[in-house]
Amino acid sequence: MELSVRLALPSDVSVIAEFNAAMAKETEGIELNRDRLQKGVEALFTDPSKGLYYIAESDGKIAGQLMITYEWSDWRNATFWWIQSVYVRQEYRRQGVFHALYRSIETIARTHGDVCGIRLYVEKENDRAQKTYEALGMKHSHYEMMEMELGLN
Repeated sequence: MELSVRLALPSDVSVIAEFNAAMAKETEGIELNRDRLQKGVEALFTDPSKGLYYIAESDGKIAGQLMITYEWSDWRNATFWWIQSVYVRQEYRRQGVFHALYRSIETIARTHGDVCGIRLYVEKENDRAQKTYEALGMKHSHYEMMEMELGLN
């Protein structure tokens, strides 16, 4: 299978929103509000400071995606890229789609000039994903993630 990776376009919004809804259902068992989700995806195209989506394609069909968001590090005077919203269509899983996406954004980050690292969060029980990330050169951080959700109306 031949894969190409590209920056997502506004014409990809519907597929990205579909993938994000599928990911939420698969990984967390939740149904996302489709209107809010659609607007959230569109927001990245109207304000690139929020992040960027990258798309992996095979034979003109979108096989997978990931989103990059940014975290400024004053300690490093540089930016961490956070990988989020990773999704690969079921028929393309275990065929190198995430690998291609990751290597593409890693190459872009290394040449960007102000990116000091790539981060992501992964569920503690998701051993398969952790092994995938480790095989790509990622390491476990000494940080533990904490959060407080502020419900949106």
